[in-house]
Amino acid sequence: MEVPLPTYQALGEPRAADAGLFRKVLHGLSCRRYEGCAEAVPDAFGLSASSVSRRFIRASAQALKAFSERRLEQDDVVGLVLDGKTFAEDRMVLALGVLRTGEKKLLWFVQTATENEAACAAFLRSLVERGLGTDSGLLCVIDGAKGLRKALDTVFGRQAVVQRCQWHKRQNVLAYLPKGQQAAWRRQLQQPYERLTYAEARAALLELRRELQRVNRSAAISLEEGLEETLTLHRIEVFGALGRSRKTTNCLESLNAQLGQLTDKVDRWRTSDQKHRWVAMSRPILVVRKSPI
Repeated sequence: MEVPLPTYQALGEPRAADAGLFRKVLHGLSCRRYEGCAEAVPDAFGLSASSVSRRFIRASAQALKAFSERRLEQDDVVGLVLDGKTFAEDRMVLALGVLRTGEKKLLWFVQTATENEAACAAFLRSLVERGLGTDSGLLCVIDGAKGLRKALDTVFGRQAVVQRCQWHKRQNVLAYLPKGQQAAWRRQLQQPYERLTYAEARAALLELRRELQRVNRSAAISLEEGLEETLTLHRIEVFGALGRSRKTTNCLESLNAQLGQLTDKVDRWRTSDQKHRWVAMSRPILVVRKSPI
């Protein structure tokens, strides 16, 4: 008498288990978090490496297709956070949507060698074509990449209000200074941005610029470049409500760090498709914390 084995039957129907199995493997083995994928091991018992690879390719391709075809009308997006993640010699520019409820969703990404205007503009247009609404305006937080900034103007025009990341601005200025001076200047550069009004913050920053002129003219020029857009939240009088969560690109930096834990251990990316599939497969695992609107 033959006794049916549930595990063997599950292996006979691999498609149903592909996504769950390989999310566990991606979350566990790629990060050396073996306990995170332990329960997936019985499902994979007896499978060859080539069979596992084929199943992962199939599951990740399905995840990529679903991600790329997801419509965006259902999401009441009021803000975008845009930044890049390095994949070998390429960059993946990711768009994180901020919903009116405060929830954040990864909307899509584009592979590009640099954050140039043409590639970023095409990327933003693809979001609009998939249903991203802009009629009520969008608060867009970026790190200061010039190509990305121009793309926002090209695609959204006046519908985009741009907040330049204050953290990146501070780091750019500090890069011109000797290491022994950076800690003191880091504190001084942070203080003006904590002022609640636009007039107070701007006046304090301009005073720091005058001080920097005497210390390092190049650092002063770096502070002045794009300074107004680092004060957008102050200028539109929402810094008190949104300053903590929208003055930097930190929420997307955190997401990129999590993505890096899942993908940075890949020594060789064989194809572009592989990079796209891994990002899509990683998406459900990434933790996107809710914050004030």
